[in-house]
Amino acid sequence: MSTPETHSSPEKLAEAVLLPGFAGTTAPDWLRRRIEGGLGGVVLFGRNVVDDEQVAALTAQLRGERAGVVVGIDEEGGDVTRLDVNTGSFVPGPLALGAADDPELTTAVAAALGERLAACGVTVNLAPCADLTLAAEDPIIGVRAFGSDPAKASPHVAAYVTGLQKYGVAACAKHFPGHGAATEDSHVALPVLPRTVEELREIELVPFAAAIRAGVRSVMSGHLVVRAWGDEPATLNRTALTDVLRGELGFSGAVITDALEMGAVSGAYGRHDGLGRSAVRALAAGADALCLGGAAFEAEHLDACVAAIVAAVAAGELPLERLAEAASRTAALGTDPAPASVGPVDRRLGLEAARKALRVQGEPRLEGPPLVVDVQTEPTIAAGPMPWGLGAHLAELVPGTRALTVTPGDADTVLDAARGFRSVVVVTREAHRHPEVRALLDALSGLDFVRVETGVPGPGGDAGPRIDTFSGSWVSLRAAAEYLA
Repeated sequence: MSTPETHSSPEKLAEAVLLPGFAGTTAPDWLRRRIEGGLGGVVLFGRNVVDDEQVAALTAQLRGERAGVVVGIDEEGGDVTRLDVNTGSFVPGPLALGAADDPELTTAVAAALGERLAACGVTVNLAPCADLTLAAEDPIIGVRAFGSDPAKASPHVAAYVTGLQKYGVAACAKHFPGHGAATEDSHVALPVLPRTVEELREIELVPFAAAIRAGVRSVMSGHLVVRAWGDEPATLNRTALTDVLRGELGFSGAVITDALEMGAVSGAYGRHDGLGRSAVRALAAGADALCLGGAAFEAEHLDACVAAIVAAVAAGELPLERLAEAASRTAALGTDPAPASVGPVDRRLGLEAARKALRVQGEPRLEGPPLVVDVQTEPTIAAGPMPWGLGAHLAELVPGTRALTVTPGDADTVLDAARGFRSVVVVTREAHRHPEVRALLDALSGLDFVRVETGVPGPGGDAGPRIDTFSGSWVSLRAAAEYLA
């Protein structure tokens, strides 16, 4: 088997640290050639997925070019799913697991996910989020974290790592040093964490330390600025990655960057240095595997990164030993997962966890078939579009249910449709972050309705009955529908 240790040239080593995304459900010719030549691996997204059988065939195709290729995926469960992008996730998300507050259940859910990923041929899962849900206006983490209290969230982070890695799939704790206090989305801007070093040690770094103690095999850097560490985001910051993550926290596995084409890096640095310069900066700071997976990259993007890395080695800016070390750590994530066979997706465990996570206010009940109003808002960039809503579930369980999907400006449509229904259910996703959704709820205040909140519950409470699911997964929506039915 070809490994980075046998790749003595800077060109080969530069190829070995790259993890690009690509388009399509089969590997394009350029990608197959690059993998055969030593490309580190790939990251799969929803655009690469039809079903488990197809993903298993795709990863087998990649391994046919070179054994030991790294195959990553962003499968957090809950609202961020790739395997279930067409149906909704078979397990609830982290915040729901934190609400259920049963670390053994979290381990079991993560193990079920790890077994499924192993059967699909995935070697590293870019999960769990070790972030905390800290800012009400946070636009990107929300239900992806296990909670806001580091002491309560940390056991779940560790449990998830343990469960996922049971089947040989490497876990990846992200987004170091923690994205939850940021009020900007690093996909489009460069967030500055309003934290001192002491506050980080007491809050954000606690779940990462728990993941490291649990043996997490990789950590993803966040594109986040901590002023005490300088003006560069953690991904490009030697203090963050080498001094703190490796030195203070003792992490010895692979550091994977968040996607380098994201706005926080390409927007702030790319105008001057280009993607290749960001790749060099990340390696020099202590990163190992460079994720380029957010966009469907083509071969010329990889060429630019390789050329910049090779030039940096030649100029003495990036030591060859540092590059070789990064290539070796990246290769360690290509270990074949435990043998497992693809089978039907089993939602029973996920439903058990989703039911346990439900939080009920008042006495929500139906008096006859309801009108179910699913209020659509734009999903986060991390989640992307996927099936969401309670209407279809209740329509299946309660004959005569009418499912209505609206935008926040459709109050008149809802009021008109509500005539003739004794029960109305309004389903929202983080209503507190969307003024137009709050305005809709105010406009509907004359109705006697049950609200189902599928995101992070906002500050304050509703006057009427309410169910919080803490996740927009298929199983969480199903659990809420079962409760109402």
